[in-house]
Amino acid sequence: MNILKDILYKVAIEAIKGPTDITIHAIDFDSRKIVENDVFVAIRGTVSDGHDYIEKAINLGAIAIVCDTFPVNIVTGITYIQVKDTNKALAFMAANYYGNPSQKLKLVGITGTNGKTTIASLLYQLFKKAGFKVGLLSTVKILVDEKEYKATHTTPDSLTINRFLAEMIENEVTHCFMEVSSHGVHQKRTEGLHFTGGVFTNLSHDHLDYHPTFAEYRDVKKSFFDNLDKSAFALSNCDDKNGMVMLQNTTARKLTYALKTYSDYKAQILENQLSGLLLKINNNEVWVRLIGTFNAYNLLAIYGTAVELGLDSFEVLRLLSELESVSGRFQFIVSNDKITAIVDYAHTPDALENVLKTINDIRTKNEQLITVVGCGGDRDKTKRPIMAGIAADLSDKVIITSDNPRTEDAETIISEMEGGIAPHNFKKSISITDRKQAIKTACQLAQPNDIILIAGKGHETYQEIQGVRYDFDDMKIVKELLEQLNK
Repeated sequence: MNILKDILYKVAIEAIKGPTDITIHAIDFDSRKIVENDVFVAIRGTVSDGHDYIEKAINLGAIAIVCDTFPVNIVTGITYIQVKDTNKALAFMAANYYGNPSQKLKLVGITGTNGKTTIASLLYQLFKKAGFKVGLLSTVKILVDEKEYKATHTTPDSLTINRFLAEMIENEVTHCFMEVSSHGVHQKRTEGLHFTGGVFTNLSHDHLDYHPTFAEYRDVKKSFFDNLDKSAFALSNCDDKNGMVMLQNTTARKLTYALKTYSDYKAQILENQLSGLLLKINNNEVWVRLIGTFNAYNLLAIYGTAVELGLDSFEVLRLLSELESVSGRFQFIVSNDKITAIVDYAHTPDALENVLKTINDIRTKNEQLITVVGCGGDRDKTKRPIMAGIAADLSDKVIITSDNPRTEDAETIISEMEGGIAPHNFKKSISITDRKQAIKTACQLAQPNDIILIAGKGHETYQEIQGVRYDFDDMKIVKELLEQLNK
């Protein structure tokens, strides 16, 4: 039985009209899902305002309304709770409604521009191999131990988070690894959660379509660490110029990892090949199947997190050597005529540069590097010319194409990307709007031993054009095209 006043525990209430000792059925912020005896939380979103749907929610059976401003028409028999921030209120209410499941397992949040999915997914993999029941809340998927659900956001809404955490508790899950996006923190989706630890990867150009300035983007990330309690650990990449900023005001135990500077968890790259990395982590060598400097950072963060969660350091090294790359993160295939095709989610300037530099570090320079890259529509426009410029500078040939245009015109996005290509790189760049045709052209241009990088979409299995999602899997398509060319 859920009593409203119990569900409101820790919510900052400004005013109440009506009783709170009433039994409620459920909570929702989508008026369309309201049924008899539900609580409706009115959220002010970027597209619509939940306060406009209060009357609709009551007509559908809502018994209580949580809002930041009382409506003009107060309906008799309905309880109204006025709060300062309905997003924050929803987060605490969701945690209370589901019995505060985050307090009953070890929840670790991973935040930063790049590496969140890889670190969270590989921590899930590592702890499964260590014999634990594990949960994952990621961009790619949601896992309740073995059971898989589709993910719709990097950080789900607070009701969804707590619902899945409660399911994890029912299934005796002991550890959960969760991607924490700047959107999720800004919209208070992580409020009311108890984190055992937080990990910071890095900070670079991204989401400036949502955050007005880079400083706000950084400070939102920092606020996640500010809110960790003193029983938690905060593990930060101190090679990143914002790494120590994240730890400035946290009361959590401060820990660092790095390749270049003094830190609690230190690594050195001894070998970097297409088959893997030889790393020295805290003076112990380990061979891993992942490649590139960016993955050395990811693996070091995973090592540090696992040790902080109580695993034996030598056992962690053994488990690191067994980890396999995450879907759409530097996934590669080699065709019969020895053309290597790499698919990577790199959708920020920093991520694209990291991937291209990794490839250039490994290759012999006797082969061509052909890059296929696009930028998403309805997202940060300022990174478009930067990404095209990086691709042209660090590749032998670059094909500018569409990514997920969403509601924008793909050719307009491509034109904005072309603006970042320096004149001396014009000859090695071409633009092909149709993404499949762009990949096909890259395959046709490639000679034996050449490398094709297809960047931007990674694990995604669709292309979104004018609100419609079409089946589109970069890895599947390049594999088929290379097989056809070999016939």
